[in-house]
Amino acid sequence: MQPRSGVSARTGNPWMMQDYVLEVPGTYPKRMVFNIFGEERIKQFNIQLNEDVTVQFDIDAREYQGRWFNDIRAFNIVRGQVAPTVGTPVPGVAPAPGTTPFPPQQPVSQNAPFPPQEPATEGSTDDLPF
Repeated sequence: MQPRSGVSARTGNPWMMQDYVLEVPGTYPKRMVFNIFGEERIKQFNIQLNEDVTVQFDIDAREYQGRWFNDIRAFNIVRGQVAPTVGTPVPGVAPAPGTTPFPPQQPVSQNAPFPPQEPATEGSTDDLPF
């Protein structure tokens, strides 16, 4: 999409951001809009139409006049790699500060109890599953 720019009412500094639509191919393609904030980053990442990229992003939400809006902001673009699964780190790229990768998902047995039960420790009288 076209870049948007303006001047911050709070600081008086100019700003620029650009939205992009990411499509994950497949039988039922998934789409997501994310943005890049800052003219320097927009130029640095230089994303082109129909280019295959892996996007690393942060998700945040904000409230405005009683409504909530998601903000999905890219902090890194990786070219030439197959997209990793959730929680798989991209080689050579450090995770965002304050984030921890998710552990790999284990297949769920149809007979498994919910919530999963942990073994009781010796001397424990607590029968709660958590």
